[in-house]
Amino acid sequence: MNNVTLIGNLATDVDLRDVGDKKVAGFLLAIGRVGREEADFVWVSAWERQAELCHEYLAKGRRVAVEGRLRSRSWEEDGKRRTKIEVVASRVQFLSGQGEPGASPPVPFQEAVA
Repeated sequence: MNNVTLIGNLATDVDLRDVGDKKVAGFLLAIGRVGREEADFVWVSAWERQAELCHEYLAKGRRVAVEGRLRSRSWEEDGKRRTKIEVVASRVQFLSGQGEPGASPPVPFQEAVA
């Protein structure tokens, strides 16, 4: 079973790109550790309409809940093998509005269609 649920704050703004005929949004999510002043950072990708909504409504510092699956990728760069583990979002729920931590979301969560 490959399911993950995370709640955290965006550590970057949302980057929206075209991949073929589909839209993909990517952002870095900071997840705080309970009782510690540390955080784990995880890359998240969202697709199609969900990607567009994330790009339109989210920005660095906003709080979100993400449900999805882990995906591992690897590639060659500068002669070295690189790997990356990211969350492919099936659902992103906005937990804070613009400039208002903890406020109601501007739009409801969106289920992935990809």
